[in-house]
Amino acid sequence: MAKSKPKKLSLLGQPSPMPASPDKAVLERVPNPHPDTDYVARFTVPEFTSICPVTSQPDFAQLVIDYVPDKWLVESKSLKLYLTSYRNHGAFHEDCTVEIGKRLVKLLGPRWLRIGGYWYPRGGIPIDVFWQYGKLPKGVWAPDQGVAPYRGRG
Repeated sequence: MAKSKPKKLSLLGQPSPMPASPDKAVLERVPNPHPDTDYVARFTVPEFTSICPVTSQPDFAQLVIDYVPDKWLVESKSLKLYLTSYRNHGAFHEDCTVEIGKRLVKLLGPRWLRIGGYWYPRGGIPIDVFWQYGKLPKGVWAPDQGVAPYRGRG
C-alpha cells in the first residue's frame, strides 16, 4: 500500500508574517516518522507574551510543551508563528495555556500532551498553569519540565 503524499506545507521556505490572532494562525502538521515508537517531543518557549484583557498590559511566561506523538508532529515554524500571535491577544493566563494545549491536541491527536505555563508575576502574584491530555504511555520517560517556581530576587 503506497503512502499518501502529505499536503504541501504553506509556511516553510518563505517569509511568513505574524498572524493577527491565534484564531487566524495556521498550525501545520507533518507525518511522524516513528509512529510505532513512544517518545516525548518537547518545545520550550522562554519568551511567550500575551496581553492582559483587563489592563492591556503585556504578560510574560515560559511555556513548556511535552507530547507523545501518534501519527503527527507539529511543524515547528507554524507553532512559532501561532505562539507569536498571542502577543496582541487579550486573554488570561489560564485561557492562553489551556487553549494552546487544546488546539495542539485537536491538530495532532497525540497519545499524551502536557503544557506548563510559568507566568511571571502580575500584581505581585505569579500564576502557573498546567494542563494535560491523556495518560503518559507506560515506560515512556517524561522529564521534569525544569522550571523552578518563582522565587523573586534571591
